[in-house]
Amino acid sequence: MHRKISVLLLALAVVATFTSLAPAANMDFNNPTGTQGLIMIDKLGGFVRFFDPVSFKELSSFAIPDGPPHELAISPDHKTAYIPIYGDGVYGRNPHPGHVIAIVDLGSKKMTGTIDVSPYIAPHGLQVDAKGTLYATCDLSRKFLVIDPKTRAITAAIDTEGTGHWIAVLPDGSKAYVANKNDRLFVSVIDIKARKMIGKVDMPNGTQGITVSPDGKRVLAVDYKDPKFMVIDTATDKIVDTVAVEKNQTGPFRVKYSPDGSKLVTCDSQAGLANIINTADLHGKQTVLTVGKTPFGIAFSADSKTALVSNHGDGTISVIDLPGAKVVNTFKAGTGIETLSYY
Repeated sequence: MHRKISVLLLALAVVATFTSLAPAANMDFNNPTGTQGLIMIDKLGGFVRFFDPVSFKELSSFAIPDGPPHELAISPDHKTAYIPIYGDGVYGRNPHPGHVIAIVDLGSKKMTGTIDVSPYIAPHGLQVDAKGTLYATCDLSRKFLVIDPKTRAITAAIDTEGTGHWIAVLPDGSKAYVANKNDRLFVSVIDIKARKMIGKVDMPNGTQGITVSPDGKRVLAVDYKDPKFMVIDTATDKIVDTVAVEKNQTGPFRVKYSPDGSKLVTCDSQAGLANIINTADLHGKQTVLTVGKTPFGIAFSADSKTALVSNHGDGTISVIDLPGAKVVNTFKAGTGIETLSYY
């Protein structure tokens, strides 16, 4: 009897040891991945497109009314996608701004409704939190919106003091960092619980892409002009490092962490490059790959072995083998994909 108890205790100890050594689950709901499907937002074509995540064969698509669509957020349960209808223009030239966020059921691959954010206009950056709360920036209204997707109601509209285009919400849902591009030369810091802007992180040339680390300890804000990004400590909201992005002509359009947190991938929309950076040493050797024309979006497979880069300028997707650090395939996808995600 005593021997059986000893064996049981030993087995439990072994399980506990392996559990403690296992990597923590990625709780960053705004860098989604998965094996169920692959969704792409075809901004230039005005479509939402669905692809097989293994064969990359297009399965279905539908046009977005009053589009075109731009960005994308996926609910934590991976049942719903939210897509902003920004307007018929681009940043800085959007003559007929939209005021709607499309709701897409990922199971049926169909649009099931909309969230009207009026009186606010030009919704663009979208994020979610663990409870499924939706956050949106309306750049022309200079607002950060808190939205209950169940009631489709705006519960708060917070001033950002700039034309917030993209946002990074911390995994614990406590704060948001709003990129104001070149309109205001700072990142707006929002205390989500207090429902107010609490600070600014100076960005001398403005901000392009922005993202948060999987553990929520760092936010990366890309310089709007120069090929570099700043590392913001989310505990102090201070810049603690600056990282040059090799061979790029300007600040990368986007930067994203792989699900396991081991790598960063950036896109240079002018030179058609993707850089792979090891997060263990941000100043170490970078792999620079040539992809398609005007790369915009980045998505990662669940095993962190594959990165997809959407080439907005030529309607293709570059498939990157991350362990091998090379482009292994290119396939056609719509007219011009702005962003995409596994789910």
